[in-house]
Amino acid sequence: MKNRWVAVLTITVLSSIILTGVLQANEVAEKAAVTAASAWLSLVDEGNYVESWNQASGFFKAAVTQEQWQQSLRAFRPPLGKVVARKLKSKQYTRTLPGAPDGEYVVIQYETTFENKQSATETVTPMLDKDGIWRVSGYYIK
Repeated sequence: MKNRWVAVLTITVLSSIILTGVLQANEVAEKAAVTAASAWLSLVDEGNYVESWNQASGFFKAAVTQEQWQQSLRAFRPPLGKVVARKLKSKQYTRTLPGAPDGEYVVIQYETTFENKQSATETVTPMLDKDGIWRVSGYYIK
């Protein structure tokens, strides 16, 4: 009975250590992804759409051409006006997303106020690119 108790205790301790390590790794990934998203959003906010496409992930670039990206942003960003405030609402590390290859992603949501839109939710999804750098793979405004 004592050996059984020791085995259960050992498994519990090892599980806690592994879970703590995974959570810390996810926090590091989330922090790096938020940093990448913030830098990328600055490019979009400045109207530097070409550079935002250049700084995006390979997956993003394969899905949308530079010209399509520029046309899309020119159509929906200027009417919103300048960003007045942007607050991090949530961030969630994941390895799977619908319609995307398995990998490392962080889905980030911001509560954003624009000059001409009081309340918007921006969703930015950085991914860990093949070269080990976090880059944006998706961007949506609701």
